[in-house]
Amino acid sequence: MENENSQNEYFLKREAKEKETHAKESKKKMKKLLVWAVVLVVAGLGFWTAKLPKFQASDTPEVKGEFFPAQGREHIATGATHPDYSSDPPTGGWHYDTTAQAGIYDKELPDEQLIHNLEHGHVWLSYRPDLDPAVIDKLAEIAKSYGSKIIMAPRSKNTSPIALASWEYLLKLESFDQLQVEGFIKAHRDKGPEKIPAMGEPGFKDFREGK
Repeated sequence: MENENSQNEYFLKREAKEKETHAKESKKKMKKLLVWAVVLVVAGLGFWTAKLPKFQASDTPEVKGEFFPAQGREHIATGATHPDYSSDPPTGGWHYDTTAQAGIYDKELPDEQLIHNLEHGHVWLSYRPDLDPAVIDKLAEIAKSYGSKIIMAPRSKNTSPIALASWEYLLKLESFDQLQVEGFIKAHRDKGPEKIPAMGEPGFKDFREGK
């Protein structure tokens, strides 16, 4: 009887150990399956995220602005008088024979000089001198991001806080709007009637004091 009890106890212990071993192995398998499931989910999300369209500068919609037919392309002597321009700021017409170097200025430049820049395909970002300095810095960052064929300068005669001009096109803004600014640059930069490669012009610079 005692021997029989010992055998039963042995088999019970063996059965319990087998169940414990089986439970541990099942737990390990479940952990592995869970890890692989997480890996597959992450990989799947990464794949589909990569497939989603990403917004880039090239996706910025073009902004044409208002059209003003150019009043000729005549060169005039510095300081010479001429008829009134059809837009303010001007977008074409009588101009000096020397352009301004592309860049950011903290002083006003003559309209007649910058019209020549527009003829070369530059975009002119002008602003009233009393514009919030933080907004001026935002405009400057945009100007720097494009570099060549951008002129930025204050203009006290502006009737709006911000005005963007290119050859024959003008956009006036009552407040800063990055999409509008970049959309106008995209639509008109390097599209003037006189095709001058950027490499043929002096490089872009920030001419502001302390910058």
